[in-house]
Amino acid sequence: TMLAHYLIDADGKHSMDWLAKQYLNYDPVSITDLIGKKGKNQGNMRDVDEDEVTAYASEDADITLRLKAEFDPLLKENSLEKLFDEVENPLINVLADMEFEGVRIDMESLAEMSLLLEKESKEIENKVYEMAGVRFNLASPKQLGEVLFDKLKLDPKAKKTKTGQYATGEEVLSKLAHDHEIIQNILDFRQMVKLKSTYVDALPTMINSKTGRVHTTYNQFVAATGRLSSINPNLQNIPIRTERGREIRKAFVPRDENHILLAADYSQIELRIMAAFSGDESMIEAFKTGRDIHATTAAKIFQVPLEEVTSDMRRKAKTANFGIIYGISAFGLSQRLSIPRGEAKEIIDSYFKEFPAVKEYMDGAIEKARANEYVETILGRRRYLRDINSRNATMRGFAERNAINAPIQGSAADLIKVAMIDVHQWMKKEKLKSKMILQVHDELVFDAHKDEVEILKANVPSLMSNAIKMAVPVEVEVGTGTDWLQAH
Repeated sequence: TMLAHYLIDADGKHSMDWLAKQYLNYDPVSITDLIGKKGKNQGNMRDVDEDEVTAYASEDADITLRLKAEFDPLLKENSLEKLFDEVENPLINVLADMEFEGVRIDMESLAEMSLLLEKESKEIENKVYEMAGVRFNLASPKQLGEVLFDKLKLDPKAKKTKTGQYATGEEVLSKLAHDHEIIQNILDFRQMVKLKSTYVDALPTMINSKTGRVHTTYNQFVAATGRLSSINPNLQNIPIRTERGREIRKAFVPRDENHILLAADYSQIELRIMAAFSGDESMIEAFKTGRDIHATTAAKIFQVPLEEVTSDMRRKAKTANFGIIYGISAFGLSQRLSIPRGEAKEIIDSYFKEFPAVKEYMDGAIEKARANEYVETILGRRRYLRDINSRNATMRGFAERNAINAPIQGSAADLIKVAMIDVHQWMKKEKLKSKMILQVHDELVFDAHKDEVEILKANVPSLMSNAIKMAVPVEVEVGTGTDWLQAH
């Protein structure tokens, strides 16, 4: 019932108690009535009177069945039955198997990394104090704001929060990163502290004493885009843009000496989906001939032959390629590339001039969303955009960006979900000793038995590529290694 409702309204709440109230106008007995609120004083179900437990459990079953009767016609009405029956429901077993398998963690590697991060963050902290000319509590937003904006006067227009202290969030500081060296050091310090507490020091505490492995929990109905999310540990959030962040993957290792890790990753999948949806001939052609899409884009927007594209041009084109999928503005692009807003506008204008079908697709997606108040993925997954016709420009703008991006991100989610089901069924049919253990963004990771590496390399990419037929070739890159970083 939670999954059915997730397809009916991805942005809504999906808990049984809430659904009962919404759809059946009924308030079920809360678990807190039986055992109290969460915390150290919470009781235990086995201490509750049998009659009360019976009534509670029976009500659970009854409400679930009643909700099914409510949701079945809604799935049918919105053409969501196929997605429910053939993708989301079969995926439950795949995720259960993956959670059950878990992944081994190298404790020694984490202990070394913890010491290294401790040392580096201390060095950065001292550098910040030196630049500021004063020692203060770097973890205190209030003290940091006073140093940056009262003492160093880095931004005369610095905004304050409701409590009257300066705003020092990541977004605020990122905008100032080019004005003073101290800012980048503060951002680096924060990242190291977060890496250490969220992953390096936390992962060992999540190891299951019986299996010796970490078993993440996948959430199928949290991300409104259709993508999976995970908790304890949150695998989707491991930072991969920085060297230190990437090194976290070093700690994920095979289960024993008979296995190695194998990672299979969709290559530039969202750009390929954009090319397929927009039908832009030059983008499709680039993917079909295997040309570097970012260099191809750079050649077009900077009007130079492919062989004359510089690394700087390619970098700008790459940022534009991915940014445009997310509805980036000239201001956003100028911030990301550290270039004047005028130059960023020129890049976006020439992008749309060279890829007119992409512009048409984006305008068409917004128009369609305005008419329907929802958008759809390749498999008909819906995302309702109730603010698309709002009078509030900020809310409307956010919904417009979602109208462009949600079908692309959601289709990438559809693709990897179908691929996971296909790969899982094939592995079971072949009775393989290898196991699929992780799913992160566009990547699947396997504990590959050394005898089966070649059979996985030969079959996994084609199963992933052909999960959903598209107008562009879908490429999958495969790597192996003694840890996840090496395999990726």
